[in-house]
Amino acid sequence: MMKALLVRRFAVILLCALVPAGAAMPAPRSIASMVTGDVTSQPIGHFEFCQRLPAECSLKSRSAPAPKLNEDSWQTVRRINLEVNERYIAKTDMDAYGREEFWTYPTIFADCEDFALQKRKELAEAGFSYSDLLMTVVRKPDGEGHAVLTLRTADGDFILDNLDNDVLPWTATHYTFLKRQASFNAGRWVTIENGRDLLVGALR
Repeated sequence: MMKALLVRRFAVILLCALVPAGAAMPAPRSIASMVTGDVTSQPIGHFEFCQRLPAECSLKSRSAPAPKLNEDSWQTVRRINLEVNERYIAKTDMDAYGREEFWTYPTIFADCEDFALQKRKELAEAGFSYSDLLMTVVRKPDGEGHAVLTLRTADGDFILDNLDNDVLPWTATHYTFLKRQASFNAGRWVTIENGRDLLVGALR
């Protein structure tokens, strides 16, 4: 017990030491990125979303390094995450539409994936590349499936989540990361190979 507590305190101190006081960006360059693997199955909700809106899933791009974001970019990311979270009423697809896994842009109500789709749309409109805005499927600690938006940056991968108004490094969440959109093709999905190797997930 004492050993675990000391490890936890050391990790917190180390993480805080890496971030300068008053830093505009939410995490240092050393935050790890997800390691993606092979192409995998597309969530049924996203498949049907692509059938309804094929232009949304036909985007292809060459592999490119994740961008380095400046203070203004981070402010835009934080603002959109917060505004979208506050704009819509959280409601399951079954309650809102009478069916499961209905992925769509929200109007009044939104399930987790709808929040993420809207953030992706608004960040793209703000100048971010779709190849760096990736729908992601995770598992919550209670085993329930959940969807978030992953933002790829030169400082690591960050999560925009309707359950949290903060934009967090993916390693600072409690989630097990399963798969996400491929950066090279918006209609394909890839596995996340290090999705269980969270570095500081237990610290929150």
